[in-house]
Amino acid sequence: MISSTANKQVRQVVELAKKARVRREEGLYVVEGVRMCRELEPEKIRALYVSESFLASKEHRDFLSGLSWEPVTDTVMKVMADTQTPQGILALVRQDHYTLSDLLSRPGEAHLLLLETIQDPGNLGTILRAGEGAGITGIVMDRATVDIYNPKVIRSTMGSIFRVPFVYVEDLKDACAQLKAAGIPVLAAHLRGELPYDRADLAGPFAFLIGNEARGLREETAALADILVRIPMEGQVESLNAAVAASILMFEAARQRRSIRKK
Repeated sequence: MISSTANKQVRQVVELAKKARVRREEGLYVVEGVRMCRELEPEKIRALYVSESFLASKEHRDFLSGLSWEPVTDTVMKVMADTQTPQGILALVRQDHYTLSDLLSRPGEAHLLLLETIQDPGNLGTILRAGEGAGITGIVMDRATVDIYNPKVIRSTMGSIFRVPFVYVEDLKDACAQLKAAGIPVLAAHLRGELPYDRADLAGPFAFLIGNEARGLREETAALADILVRIPMEGQVESLNAAVAASILMFEAARQRRSIRKK
């Protein structure tokens, strides 16, 4: 049992949780909590740590049956965990790696999100989770977007991180060019948009550009879009949170696809 917070494995977990650079270099990330760890594919788990109090439950011991795991004291788990009240289990997990070609070659029509400089981990996690619910086929992000393997992003996805493919690209302009060459129109949510979002044809393939929480899309990025759409609003509200706006657009697309299937 690991009982020292100075242990090399403990330090590794802490570094992975705190530093995107370390996560990139080691190709690993940290997953916390019973629900999230239950969804992990065993072959992707590099290491699994459980606390003394976690092992006190027969249900938890049954879950661990057949898995390789390392016990730690409750004190050590509190140091390793990124949450204030750890559930007593966390894993080091091998990162997934996709390419834009992987996203474009998935079965069915492409329903993609293109994210520019999303900075808040909670927003990115919410976008990923809502995206899965709306049936998107992937997410494309620029390098200035927060690390998707940030622990706060992971928790916010509630498991969607394991199921929705994603890719970081050096240049959204090149990515948009590839999408258009593949017959995928690019739309952008923008305050200058003349077309209300619910009048845009979203039943076919599409890619939505979503901009930074504070600044929105850069003008040169918005110019990449084939169509600018807007979300009409009442009152004195000018814009919405990036995750809220993305969710509205994604679920409108899902609604249109359901309507077509019913005909």
